[in-house]
Amino acid sequence: MRDVVEQLQRLGMSGYEAKAYATLVGAGKPLNGYEVAKRSGVPRSTVYETLGKLVAKGAAYELRGSDDATDYLPLPPRSLLERMRREFDDSIESLESSLPRIMAPPEAHLTHNLKDARALLTRAEDVVAGSHTDLFLSIWPQEMERLSPLTKLAVERGVDTSVMHFGPAPDPVGHLYEHRFPPPAVALEHLGYRLLVIVGDRRETLIGGFVDDSAWGVYTEDPAVVLMAAEYIRNDIAMEIIADRIGHDSLREIWAGDPELKRLRAGHGRPAALLRAVGGPDLNQPLTY
Repeated sequence: MRDVVEQLQRLGMSGYEAKAYATLVGAGKPLNGYEVAKRSGVPRSTVYETLGKLVAKGAAYELRGSDDATDYLPLPPRSLLERMRREFDDSIESLESSLPRIMAPPEAHLTHNLKDARALLTRAEDVVAGSHTDLFLSIWPQEMERLSPLTKLAVERGVDTSVMHFGPAPDPVGHLYEHRFPPPAVALEHLGYRLLVIVGDRRETLIGGFVDDSAWGVYTEDPAVVLMAAEYIRNDIAMEIIADRIGHDSLREIWAGDPELKRLRAGHGRPAALLRAVGGPDLNQPLTY
């Protein structure tokens, strides 16, 4: 019942209203105010006020008997949820037109740090859910498990989705390419952390990483950074396509033997070491999903 009460509060009910409504639903029969207070934990001094608010919202109904006693019945949950959904959709539709009219032009491109894994992945969900035309992801299985449902929804609404996935994907979504050159284990050894890059509609990007039990990240709408992030993923995908076309053995021979490529690969693990050295944004916070 606690989860139900918390979810009803998130949808706009007060704590007492949510407890009273959940109690009416769970009773299976009309209840008077005394019974609601006894079963729900709502104080007797406020239970009738609380039930009155539910009645005013249409979430409950009064039943008056011949002795003028008042019992209460809940609006069936399915009807309540449909009503809430309609009201929520109406509010969103109204805000879509009214909010832009009051928004001041930004003095600079929005950029902000993300201090832990929870904030990083929640903001990543925002980028995926907000995409309308195209979406690029460079992602590891641990993070894809969290973002896969929203990515599937993006594909279903017609978003051109390209995914560079570090390792096999049990449930491929969009245009998914498995990162096999170099293998994910080698890539992780070279870089020192799991890198997450997401670009939505070529207008916003999220870049973050997971180091040991910590995480760091940044979100930005700066066009230069967005362009670089999109090109990073596109070039990584192009490398995998080329490897498939000319053969991984041939490309591996070039990769291992060319002196210029060796020079560029120098400093394996330095990015993660630098992050640990400077601390990063709350780098010592525990990784939580």
